[in-house]
Amino acid sequence: MRRALRAAGFVLLGSGGLILLFLVYQLWVTDLINARSQDSAAAELEIALVERRQQITTTTSSSPPQTSTSTTAIPVPVLLSEEPGLEGETLGLITIDKIGVEAVVFEGVDRETLKDGPGHMPWTPVPGQPGNAVISGHRTTYGRPFYDLDQLVIGDRIEVETAVGVSVYEVRLIEIVLPTDVYVTGPLPGAWLTLTTCHPRFSARERLIIQAEMVEGPNHDFVQTLTASAAGGIY
Repeated sequence: MRRALRAAGFVLLGSGGLILLFLVYQLWVTDLINARSQDSAAAELEIALVERRQQITTTTSSSPPQTSTSTTAIPVPVLLSEEPGLEGETLGLITIDKIGVEAVVFEGVDRETLKDGPGHMPWTPVPGQPGNAVISGHRTTYGRPFYDLDQLVIGDRIEVETAVGVSVYEVRLIEIVLPTDVYVTGPLPGAWLTLTTCHPRFSARERLIIQAEMVEGPNHDFVQTLTASAAGGIY
C-alpha cells in the first residue's frame, strides 16, 4: 500500500513538474522567440516599405487624374492602392499607445505566422484601404501583442503604418463573439480596422472583437468621397 501511495506521489510530482515546465514555455519562452522574430522583422519591414512605396508612387503617377461625372467636374481624391503580399511577409506596423502595443504585422493568420506577430487576414483589404481590414493576434503567448486589448474603450486610437503611410482609426465597437461568428470579418462601407483575439485570457472559447473606423490617413479623403457617393451625395 505504501509503495502504491509513494508511486502515486511521484507521478503527481512529475505531472506537476511537466505542467510547470509547459507554463514556463508558453508564457516566457514563446515571448523570447517572438521578441527575436519582431527584431528581425522590424529591419525587414523598413526595407520592404521603401520598395513598396516606390511601386505605389510609380503606379499612381502613371494613372490618369480622376474627376467627377457631374457637370462641375469636381476633382476626386486619388486612391493609393495597396494589395496583400505573400504569406509570412512583413506588411506594416500597428501601434496602440494606450496599451503599449508596437508590433510588426505579417501577412497571413496561419499558426506559424502568428508566432511572429499579429497577422493580416489576406482575404480582407490591407489596412489603409477602403473596406474592412482584419488583423488577428495572440493574447497570452508569443509576445502576447493583444494581451490588454480588453482595456480599449470607444474613441481610443489605433495606428497602422503600411506602404501608403500611416492610417489612424478610432474604436467604434467592442464585442465578444463565438469563434464561428465570422461575420465580423465581412465587408463594411468606408474604411475599418477589425482586431481579433482570444477571450477570455488563457482560453479560446470566444473572440474579443475591436472595430475601429479610419479618421485620418492618406486615403481618408478618398474614402469620404466614396461614402458620400454611395449615400447619394454630389459626387
